[in-house]
Amino acid sequence: MATEAQLGTHELTRVVFSEEEIQRRVAEMARDITEFYGPEEDLLVVGLLKGSFIFVADLVRRIDLPLHVDFLVAASYDGTRSTGAVNLLYDPSASLKDRSVLLVEDIIDSGTTLARLLPILQERQPRSLEVCTLLHKRLVTMEKEARWVGFDCPSEFLIGYGLDYSENFRHLPYIGALRADGGA
Repeated sequence: MATEAQLGTHELTRVVFSEEEIQRRVAEMARDITEFYGPEEDLLVVGLLKGSFIFVADLVRRIDLPLHVDFLVAASYDGTRSTGAVNLLYDPSASLKDRSVLLVEDIIDSGTTLARLLPILQERQPRSLEVCTLLHKRLVTMEKEARWVGFDCPSEFLIGYGLDYSENFRHLPYIGALRADGGA
């Protein structure tokens, strides 16, 4: 549990997923991904920053296949609210053409980010394009669903394990719910 110093004036209402639950589920997902892709695949794992960086690091260390890792940065949040717009701030430098691409998300919330990014990535002609997300809170139907989902999660504002509130709390080893107003 976070200390008062770690949370400052913000209020953590509860721990939603413990560090142990997260690590157990990440290991299960990595096994499933290893079984899905064969060693002959040219696997490129693309993490969607910033929120996925801890999840990507833990996941790729457990995938028992040769793979490459790259990242992209897309922004759609201002504090606790989705802006509805997605800005692509950094593009992967690796070529996606004829590769098996696994896009790794921290959380699918409204689905806006993926709805914008998947067509852009598909235009780059990957052999396949799959989505893996640690958390699933999506409120709309999407054209392409995530193949791997760590946890379905409540409609609360979540922090920790890479998830942030105004760039704070990414370092927490668990996922917790922050009071709706950010606890300020």
